[in-house]
Amino acid sequence: MQLRHQPNVFAGPYLDRIADQRKDPAFLAAALADPHTLLVPIARSLSLLRRDAGGLSAGLLERGAGLFEPARPDAAILLGRRGERAVFAVEVDGDTAPALPEGYSFEDLRLAAGHLPHADAGLLAYARALVLWRRRHRHCGSCGAPTEARSAGHVMACTNPGCGDDHFPRLDPAIIVLVQDGDRALLGRQASWPPGRYSTLAGFVEPGESLEDAVAREVHEESGIVVANCRYHSSQPWPFPSSLMIGFLAEAEPGQQPHSSEELEDVRWFTRAEIAAGHPALPPPQSVSYRLIEAWYDAGSATPLRQTPGAARWGERR
Repeated sequence: MQLRHQPNVFAGPYLDRIADQRKDPAFLAAALADPHTLLVPIARSLSLLRRDAGGLSAGLLERGAGLFEPARPDAAILLGRRGERAVFAVEVDGDTAPALPEGYSFEDLRLAAGHLPHADAGLLAYARALVLWRRRHRHCGSCGAPTEARSAGHVMACTNPGCGDDHFPRLDPAIIVLVQDGDRALLGRQASWPPGRYSTLAGFVEPGESLEDAVAREVHEESGIVVANCRYHSSQPWPFPSSLMIGFLAEAEPGQQPHSSEELEDVRWFTRAEIAAGHPALPPPQSVSYRLIEAWYDAGSATPLRQTPGAARWGERR
């Protein structure tokens, strides 16, 4: 499928998932025996990265390197195929892990994502999400019995013959929205954030609620603003631990003034001129939040946001 715009970080066609091969024992055995098969190690929720003269990349290791070998075949999770090579995620004990090759280290993917090639960021996010899901489903949620991995790690099956429930990876859908009122955009901040940091409004979708209903409810709960309409922009996998951020652009009923809430210590309207002057500090460019702000800003500015020298972003030194 051809996308009309650059996918958000962690999204995109970064590998072939080959879902039809997950239940093929012969394929899985051959792939795990192949020394050229790639392993994606995860230790204490940290991802293996590699630094060299070319910059930062995913720390993918060939099976033949002899590092982070899965203790048994069902300990490896088939992610898919990258080029001609199968790719598996493996969870490792970070306290007893073998010495790493030079230039390799386990690091926080959330902090490193903006410095990685797009395809590497997506692959590491996929591996992290599945490893964390499996770690949290070692026992059946219905009867409490131990579970075992099936379908190459994509199903955790209850071992209790009287139950036998299958548990599949789950996502927590959350809306994230840029609300506009003409030349103004609605942004808020949490009390725990550094001074000057603001972002778009967001919240989890509740049971029995549509995405559009969640947009209207979250915006009103967090700011008191009534939304007139909204439209979908893009989405972003967010494996911290298992969210899918669903981005919207919305229009407010005109003439409203926002107020703070239990979740946000401050919510206010910002103009393009204020953002161009460096206040507030915007989210990092790898976030869907930034992409939403960018879409609104660029629609009414002769200079794109990414080319506006005065615009500030989280973590940047001024």
